[in-house]
Order: sequence, then C-alpha cells, then structure tokens
Amino acid sequence: MSAHFPLSPQAKTLSLGAVMRMTEQEAEDAFARIRWHATDGKPVCPHCGCEIVYPCRKANGPARWRCKACRKDFSAASGTLFAHHKMPLRNYLAAIAIFCNEVKGKAALALSRDLAVDYKTAFVLSHKLREAMASESKGLRVGGEGKTVETDGAYFGGYVKPANRRENRRDRRFAENQSGKRKVVVVVREREGRTLPAVFKSESAALGFITSRVVKGTRLMADEAPSWNGLHGRFDVSRIDHGQAYSMPGGVYTNGAEEFFSRLRRAEIGHHHHVAGPYLVRYAQEAAWREDHRRVDNGTQVQAVMGLAMASPPSVDFCGYWQRWKK
Repeated sequence: MSAHFPLSPQAKTLSLGAVMRMTEQEAEDAFARIRWHATDGKPVCPHCGCEIVYPCRKANGPARWRCKACRKDFSAASGTLFAHHKMPLRNYLAAIAIFCNEVKGKAALALSRDLAVDYKTAFVLSHKLREAMASESKGLRVGGEGKTVETDGAYFGGYVKPANRRENRRDRRFAENQSGKRKVVVVVREREGRTLPAVFKSESAALGFITSRVVKGTRLMADEAPSWNGLHGRFDVSRIDHGQAYSMPGGVYTNGAEEFFSRLRRAEIGHHHHVAGPYLVRYAQEAAWREDHRRVDNGTQVQAVMGLAMASPPSVDFCGYWQRWKK
C-alpha cells in the first residue's frame, strides 16, 4: 500500500526554519526573482516598463528603486497583492509557508500568534492569500469531449443555536427559523482535473454557472437533487441516488465533489468555525486550490502562491479595508 503523500519525504521540500534563517536581503531577492522572472530578478519599472532603474533605499526600509524614465519609486511589492506592505518581506514569505503547510486551512488567530502580529493583520493577510489562490482559476473552464465532471452542492454558515428547553426548539429546516445567512457552495470538479466552486442562495440558482464553466460535450455527474434536472437539456447527465448507493457501475458517482466538501467542512469545523457571509466564496476557493494541489510538495506550493500574489494587482477586497476606504 502506497504511503499518504503528505507523509512522504517528497512532500517536504521547504521548512519554516529555512525561511526564518533567511536574511531580509535573501527574502527580497526571492520576491524579486518571482516578480521579474523574465529578467532573472533585475527590477523593471511597473509604471512604464523601463529597465533603467537605480536603487533609492530609505534608511531602515525595504529595497526600493527609481525609474530613470518616469522618475517614480517602486519596490518588489509595488502594484501587487502585497502593495503598501508594512512588515518585512521575510514575514510575508513565512506567512505563505505557514499557510501552505496547513492541509485544511490556517486560522487567522493562530497565524497572528505565529507571526506576532495583530489579529486584523493576520485576517487581511490570510484573505489576500486566498485571493491569490483564486486568481489561478479566473476564467477557467473544465471538461470537454471524453471528459467527466462532477457537480454537487453543500450548505455552509448561518448556524442557529437551538433553545435550551425542548418545547421551545423549532425545526431549523424551515426558512422562518433560519438566520438567512446560510448559503450553498456549488462545485464543478473535473476528474483528474481542476475544481471550481461558487456560492449561491440555492442549488437551482447555479445552473447558469455550471453551463458557463463546463465545456459542451462533457459527461456530467450529479446526485438525485431535483435542482439538477435543468442540466439534462445541456449535457449528458448521469444521476446517482445517495440513498441507495455512493457509486454505480459505469463510473457513476460524485465522490470527487464530496472530497472537496469534506475538506471545506473540516476547515469550517476545525479551524475557522465561521465561514458564512461575503467571505464564504474565498474559503471555498482556498479549499479548491488545496484540493487541486494536494499532491504537490510544499516548496512548490509556496513558490506558486508567491507567483500568484506577485502577478495579482492590489486586493479588490482588502486594500484600504481597515482604513474604511472600502465599505
């Protein structure tokens, strides 16, 4: 029997100790090589693209350069997800390593303790990393001729605490007894391929998302829920009744989608405890990225997240969030 991949030596190519032993200059060089990989780490002005720059580092500040053409100053993080950063870049590299080493997610409170920063700082940094992970699947479509895609939905958030006395308790399955925050995460997952999640009020509202993200000609797998009846007119759909079996002959099952929900559910219960509201889609996208990269060593995962963060513009969700620039 083969060993579980995270337990194998091939999964461990980067340690947090190695990151913390880096000097600040080594961390800056690592970010520069990823930011300007086309020039092997040689800085290029992000404003005008000029390659003629010269150092203008401030006292006790990070590495900075000034463009000879447009005369603007910039750093390795300018115009990226880590723009306007306050911590040393080595701390960001350590945060990425800690974040990637967790199998099902990293709580913001635990990250704040690891980095000795405020909870707000760790909260925003975690969501920026989730935003970077989500950018990898932007505009991605799954499936195609001869390929199989599984789709399913699961509800998260909106917990309503039951009353103490039994006679005062209400059936929380009815809408009038719910908080209104509970939403469904719908996922389309290609077998031996990528995972794409989205958040909706109900499963039936996800038909447009599935149609736009699944290539025509794909064989689709779904469970017995009536919400998926509308897919039969667009795809070759096979259904399975989970009340009777979890898999049927001919490869009829949705176990891949269930694996994704298992990871997201464990992250909700064991790490975050509360993933409802506008941030639910970011947690789902993080779980999808982790599921797709589960057999990739941690060093490569850190490099990938660094590359995605360096290629992403300033955060659409959290740039100026705590300063109330965004409401």
